[in-house]
Amino acid sequence: MECPFCVETIKDEALACKNCSRDLRYVRPTLLEIEELVSELDDLQRQLDRARVTLERLVHPLRYYGVHAVLYMLLPVLLLVGAHWMVTIVLDVSPVWLRIASVVIPLLFGLTTYPIQKVGLLGAALLGLCTALISVLSMLTVTGLHDNVPILPTVWVEWREVIEYGASILLAFVSGHILGVTVFRVLPTTLAQTGKPNAAAFRVARLLGPHVGEDQLRRRARMIQDLLQTAGPLAGVVATGVGSLYTGLKGVIGG
Repeated sequence: MECPFCVETIKDEALACKNCSRDLRYVRPTLLEIEELVSELDDLQRQLDRARVTLERLVHPLRYYGVHAVLYMLLPVLLLVGAHWMVTIVLDVSPVWLRIASVVIPLLFGLTTYPIQKVGLLGAALLGLCTALISVLSMLTVTGLHDNVPILPTVWVEWREVIEYGASILLAFVSGHILGVTVFRVLPTTLAQTGKPNAAAFRVARLLGPHVGEDQLRRRARMIQDLLQTAGPLAGVVATGVGSLYTGLKGVIGG
């Protein structure tokens, strides 16, 4: 919480500012109420964003799905197929570079799904899946036509490599989406919260050490709440990112 007189950071439980020594007993309830209102406004803004997306999808379905198809399917597919053409045909270099590009490109596009279009996790997963399928099929077609070989794999080993490659694109796209949600929604919300921690955080704080003062318990609960709000999305980014790298590079580094 910030002191309304000197704008210095103070403890939420402070009755007087340690910097300017002003009495906060009369203004503290108002400050806490303002913080609660700000939190409620943030929740309302997220609900409004979801309502706008739903309304746009219902009123202008062609435009809605067309924009998503161009931004999050056509563009990444073109870049991925272009990278495939450059690496395997024009430059004829190590396929590791193609696998790296196949992680970075969908990751960047997935990163923009939430801040630009407010796409949810399920929507991002569907976009990533479509991007992966179209990209892999297009790459197989390009290779088949150029090398005069069957477009589709003929043995299970080749099918497994294709599936793993597509999975790496999908996981990279989802990783980017989760990272975007974390950066543009979770972290700003967590950093802006200075009010009273929720009941669940208080219960966990008491389990970790019940014999502490009220101020220390509140600070511990605040840290736990902030950790829980950020740990989940970050764990999702790490898990999907590692999965994308593993499935993408497995075929070229062995394993």
